[in-house]
Amino acid sequence: MAFDGYTSLSFERPRPGVLLVLLDRPAQLNATDAMLHTELARVWRDIEADDDSRAVVIAGRGDSFCAGGDLELLEEQIGNFDVLVRTMDEARAIVGGVLESTKPVVAAVHGAAFGAGLALALLADVSIVATDAKLGDAHVRLGIAAGDHAVLLWPLLCGMAKAKYHLLTGAPLDGREAERIGLVSRCVPAAEVRSEALDVAERLAASSPTAVRWTRATLNHWYRAAMPAFESSLAHEMLGFFGPDVSERLARLRAKLQESNSGESG
Repeated sequence: MAFDGYTSLSFERPRPGVLLVLLDRPAQLNATDAMLHTELARVWRDIEADDDSRAVVIAGRGDSFCAGGDLELLEEQIGNFDVLVRTMDEARAIVGGVLESTKPVVAAVHGAAFGAGLALALLADVSIVATDAKLGDAHVRLGIAAGDHAVLLWPLLCGMAKAKYHLLTGAPLDGREAERIGLVSRCVPAAEVRSEALDVAERLAASSPTAVRWTRATLNHWYRAAMPAFESSLAHEMLGFFGPDVSERLARLRAKLQESNSGESG
């Protein structure tokens, strides 16, 4: 499997049996536009068909793992039924693709991790995060429900009290705090994130494939049991794009970013 035809993802084979999948929009801090979102939804079928890959590492090229949803994609979704149906189906495919993969997944997270990128980081079987990484779910701040992964994952990872605090307020947290509350597996210095993730993936690739596969498959029943909550949250997220809040908040955010950019250029 050559993984041809991808434009926003790139692929490397840095260790025996390990496939490195890179979110590859570094100039945009790997923000998720329509193409990247689509590719993240379909890549898991190709990974499944690739016999040379026994473990997968997800990472971001450049300064960040993923800065969240691209503003143009978010604005395109406002009031657009067809785009929202496509986005909802792809979000479901991203979550299901990781959970149902027969191959273990390790996330190597540095810089910012928001939106679909954060979903990938937390869906991974092992998440290696930089101590100074910035993680968060800003859905509520944008005027939409937290829907692409958070209701499914956060309560199981860090408990309901912490999940409600961060998801209702949108308060971000760094890698140290994320590890402390159990949201991620480990935090290490930023310079060590990629190598540590590759080391873990190499160990998993060298392990008994059936033992690893069946252990993660049974552990993931905890997530499958919560899938009705995920489906509800995903539907409510999409519903929010028909309301007034998201338009107003995205307009303010775009104006703020334009002001910041004009200040830098001046």
